[in-house]
Amino acid sequence: MSNLTIAFLYNVRHQYPDPSRPATQLETDFDDPETIEAMVAHLRRCGYTVIPIEAGPEAYLQLYEQRARIDLGFNYSMGLYGSARYAQLPAMLEMLRLPYTGSDPLTQALVMNKARMQEVLAAHGVAVLPSQVFQDGAEPLQKGLAFPLIVKPLAQGSSAGITAESIVHDPSRLAKQVRHVIATFGEPALVQPFLDGREFSIPMLGNPPEIFPAIEPDFARLPKEYVPIDSLEVKWIFEEQSEAHHLVCPAQLDEPLKQKLHNLVLAAWKALGIRDLCRIDLRCDSNGNPYVIDVNSPPGLIPPERSMTSYFPLSARSAGIGYEELLIKIVESALSRYRFPY
Repeated sequence: MSNLTIAFLYNVRHQYPDPSRPATQLETDFDDPETIEAMVAHLRRCGYTVIPIEAGPEAYLQLYEQRARIDLGFNYSMGLYGSARYAQLPAMLEMLRLPYTGSDPLTQALVMNKARMQEVLAAHGVAVLPSQVFQDGAEPLQKGLAFPLIVKPLAQGSSAGITAESIVHDPSRLAKQVRHVIATFGEPALVQPFLDGREFSIPMLGNPPEIFPAIEPDFARLPKEYVPIDSLEVKWIFEEQSEAHHLVCPAQLDEPLKQKLHNLVLAAWKALGIRDLCRIDLRCDSNGNPYVIDVNSPPGLIPPERSMTSYFPLSARSAGIGYEELLIKIVESALSRYRFPY
């Protein structure tokens, strides 16, 4: 169905993320204006009529006023404010009875809060790490957590708040980094064991989902000044501002590990009620046991002329799927879930 009118929902970044300027990390989940313009152009080349709508306070009014024209919402938004902002645009679309791509408000709220998400996954038998949420940095470290640890914001994406300082080896550094995260993002800090094994990111698309080729960051390719994690410095400086990158796709996996990874991501998809598309990040311990670390919904979909390291399109290219074909598959996946008239 190429004669569709699509409301393309997005957030615009006004400052490029800078590890030395914490305030710039508050919009790390968002996209540059040029990226949004390129995505709209690609959707139009797919044959769709596109209504771009920024996911700000006026988004509901625009959706309401144009609801008779809109066949589908393409939800590429992260919301704007609050502890469940990922759920804001899906909730608006459901209120207006407009079909849309991606997961529903409950799932979106869950994947934003990493601690709650991992509680749900653990309840369904999905391998996740032990963790502790710090509200003020004065709490004692709970039993079972041993250094080294990694400190993250509870509800941010795109490596916001994850820097070379995030891996801590003693109580004083832990307390300092927890306080830094809380002060910067105005939200609790999540603390987990730091694993030193292999890391993977696995995109999924469809209902039921097709598993795309796994991406593995090869940390040995990083310059010596970078720590072996997908930090803000790696994602936003090394990957985007140099000609080299450290991503291997498809990752080289033996069959037992591949099956473990696939079983984990499918179980996570089902437990969280994910729809249409997502990207799941996993990391292994020193014994090669993988754990689900994060779920990206919606995942980044930056066009190749803007970035060759945007994970989902990178994996799709490895599977022989071009960018516009990928967009069409996302749209068709969403449409297939609805019975019309909706």
